[in-house]
Amino acid sequence: MRAEFPDFRLGNVLATSFTGTLTERHGNAVERIPTPQRLVDWLAAYGLAVDSCTTAQLELARELRESIHAAATATAIQDALPASAVQIINDRSIQGRAAAILTPERNRQWRLSSDSCVEDALSVIAADAISIIAGERDGKLALCASPTCQAAFFDTSQSRTRKWCDMNTCGNRQKKARFNANQRKNGPAVRKGVI
Repeated sequence: MRAEFPDFRLGNVLATSFTGTLTERHGNAVERIPTPQRLVDWLAAYGLAVDSCTTAQLELARELRESIHAAATATAIQDALPASAVQIINDRSIQGRAAAILTPERNRQWRLSSDSCVEDALSVIAADAISIIAGERDGKLALCASPTCQAAFFDTSQSRTRKWCDMNTCGNRQKKARFNANQRKNGPAVRKGVI
């Protein structure tokens, strides 16, 4: 019987979605890739299918994830990039073999060869992080306004003022908390004319 794992939070930006495999970093942290097989599953969801993953490769992936998170956070708050994070991102980027391909819809996708390994997929994630952190893409890095989350996300909204990493999770949770606080403060609403 397969153990139940938390659902993935799949977003449109590979690198920041990868950092989202650890959520609620400032609350009760939720590890969404707790096993090597879950990393294989996550990579497949992003078109980076690999046959297997070892515990050592999972640790490499987590190290990359935390390095991207640290560099993205520094970028979002306009701080200096941590040298160790930059080194890990660069190392993972150059260690893989992947090819960019053009789709009929004029999109770039990454293709791994049939004998690709986790390191090849990690190189694609690292390359995506580099393009975002270097400012090569239209958008800006921001941090989730949820005090328990504070995940780095890539804001591509027109005004670049998005507050939440994911409206369906952090945004709704904060709206609900605000509503409940107002209910406690103001008491239950009394309908006029009802006794």
